[in-house]
Amino acid sequence: MTKFNLKYTISADRQLSELENSPDKFSEFKAVRKALGLMETNLRHKSLCTHKYDSLSGQNGEEVFEAYAENKTPGAYRIFWHYGPSKGMITILAITPHP
Repeated sequence: MTKFNLKYTISADRQLSELENSPDKFSEFKAVRKALGLMETNLRHKSLCTHKYDSLSGQNGEEVFEAYAENKTPGAYRIFWHYGPSKGMITILAITPHP
């Protein structure tokens, strides 16, 4: 199984910090941290429900994927990412609640 290093865009890093520093979002932060941990070790873990997200592309045209941090929850958090910029690395683009 491939292990990945995670790289965060400025906005994704800010979104994660906002979650971490919001006491009323503790359970959401915990779910996002768990999902990020799974992404480092097993992108195919069934709870991530990882799939290609056709509505977005990376800054250099990369295919963007979506992973679930939560499921069957109003406003469930999602993680948007792409492979790269180098081998064994994933760039986290956004960590947002599902509309």
